[in-house]
Amino acid sequence: MLSSTFRLLILWTQLALPIIININITHARIQPPGIPATFCVSSKGNYTTNSTYQQNLNDLLSSLLSHSNGYGFYNSSRGQNSDTVYAIGVCRGDAKSDVCGKCLSDAAYVLTEACPNQKEAIGFYRRCMLRYSNRTIFGLVEVNPAFSTRKIENVSSTNLDAFNREVSALLNGLTSEAAGRGDLLKFAVGNASVGANSNVTIYGLAQCTPELSEIECTNCFNASLGAIRTCCSGSMGARVATPSCTIRYESHSFFDSTTQIPWPLATPASASPPPPPANHTVPRGKKSNTSETVIITVVVLVVSLFLIISICIYLRVKKRREKLEGDEIRSAEALQFDFNSIRIATNNFCEGNKLGRGGFGAVYRGRLLNEEDIAVKRLSRDSAQGDMEFRNEVALVAKLQHRNLVRLLGFCLEGNERLLVYEFVHNASLDQFIFDPIKRAQLDWDRRYKIIVGIGRGLVYLHEDSRLRVIHRDLKASNILLDAEMNPKIADFGMARLFVLDQTEGETNRIVGTYGYMAPEYAMHGQFSVKSDVYSFGVLLLEIVSGHKNSALCHGGDVNLLNCVWKSWKEGEKTSNLIDPTLKTGLTTEIMRCIHIGLLCVQPNISERPTMASVVLMLTSNSLTLPVPSQPFSVIQPETPTRVIRSNPSQNNSVQKSVNEASLTELFPR
Repeated sequence: MLSSTFRLLILWTQLALPIIININITHARIQPPGIPATFCVSSKGNYTTNSTYQQNLNDLLSSLLSHSNGYGFYNSSRGQNSDTVYAIGVCRGDAKSDVCGKCLSDAAYVLTEACPNQKEAIGFYRRCMLRYSNRTIFGLVEVNPAFSTRKIENVSSTNLDAFNREVSALLNGLTSEAAGRGDLLKFAVGNASVGANSNVTIYGLAQCTPELSEIECTNCFNASLGAIRTCCSGSMGARVATPSCTIRYESHSFFDSTTQIPWPLATPASASPPPPPANHTVPRGKKSNTSETVIITVVVLVVSLFLIISICIYLRVKKRREKLEGDEIRSAEALQFDFNSIRIATNNFCEGNKLGRGGFGAVYRGRLLNEEDIAVKRLSRDSAQGDMEFRNEVALVAKLQHRNLVRLLGFCLEGNERLLVYEFVHNASLDQFIFDPIKRAQLDWDRRYKIIVGIGRGLVYLHEDSRLRVIHRDLKASNILLDAEMNPKIADFGMARLFVLDQTEGETNRIVGTYGYMAPEYAMHGQFSVKSDVYSFGVLLLEIVSGHKNSALCHGGDVNLLNCVWKSWKEGEKTSNLIDPTLKTGLTTEIMRCIHIGLLCVQPNISERPTMASVVLMLTSNSLTLPVPSQPFSVIQPETPTRVIRSNPSQNNSVQKSVNEASLTELFPR
């Protein structure tokens, strides 16, 4: 029944769409690919002639065209370990398959000739872009190296303002359309007339690599738009191309819009209907009634068909949703461990295996019979919040999979025992390094920078890329675990909150968290959002750079780290006052840029804090200009590390002390 219905839908679409869709087609002559702009990235090193790396590069480029997603995007890799080569090819959205293939083939030849023995290079053609590297480049927003060009011809001074406004409006609309497309071709073209009395038409194009999210594309486009405004104001044509996105405008049509039309063309309104056969006659007196009957019949059929299709789609979606929910329940059951196996793995939860204690129980190291090391979180039996904590963390963490999040292996629920089984992270938590006078020397600047960026990417996943929007609400150094390679993993989701994808903030009467990391709007009013996590990240970033706890006194007797950093930043003091003295090596400009970003994250005005996606882009792209931060909110920190839980507005002064600076979780229905 359902398949028959969809066949009817397809038939109805083929009949109806030519009537209701009016497509304006412009034609552009396809030119062969020109000489590319090439960038040889010497900082990534060289390879020797006839080496394994060169062989992998040649093999990869020769076979790249066989790794397409069907939308002019090619991505593949070849080799192992240090000899691995990664390549990406992107054709312009209006390039037909034969033109796309020839462009990339030409680029592969020219690029290796122009950049001999370079491990990383990128070439920009008019109709394609090709890049290869010895590092992973898939899914990264990169705006450097950038290629820009402009026409020598400029618009007259009398029309300059109107011209710039129309170009800006056109490109803003196209970049928004391209970034927001739901398919794998993030590409948009269009045109606009300049002035009511002008005969000048501007044609524009915007394209982003399809593996990036909408906000990542938007960030790349914003950087390119800024470059356009800087270099090419008033020019009759300009182009800015980066590894992740391209924008261009010209005073002539330079794209082929026919490539973008996947549906039948509409019949022109001016076309005359075919004449009736010579022997055709219309019965007199019945023409009007017959036409009305046909129209009514067609309308009834179309409406009925639409209702039937809608009902069928609803039933199918409902059935699929029920199946997914059932699969999730069965998946959760498959993660359940036997209590005896956990007890044996942890040597009956002996003190020698205890890794630490959190707000709701101790954490033990264990080893399963298959020799896999695990970390077991044993919730306190007398904890009133334990059941809610347990359900919260199991339901949440089981759905999250990211390299910068700790991985949940399973759980155990037997009697009054509630256990969470995690992957074992060898190097414990971040606070045991950056606040330890001896261990902190193990974290040079490269490792600290890697940790900062990793935490940021984990938060971007929680805020934007996971199945549900997640606000952690307890981001701090003790909740960042470090694996054997010092990669950061965000842990402890006991007080995290889930939101639907279009929800960005919430409010609660129960304020919970750790002093020093809590955003002021949350600590004072119970308002939390993704920007609350941004604030906590800013505090954590400044702790990583300085080696000081936010609650500890720093030089000059300042009551907390934020005040100390702000004072030094504002007065332009020496960087030695802000940077951990154990950082003997490292780029001072890069470290100071991170401090600048940290101050942007802890601004008191929520709207002035960047999103985590913007923070990661600022951390990984030195070409973006950072705004001037505002003074952070001054918070008087208690002498003893504390946790606060407030159940209603009349109990705002109820504070619970804790010597281990653990977090409390609110009992709040989800």
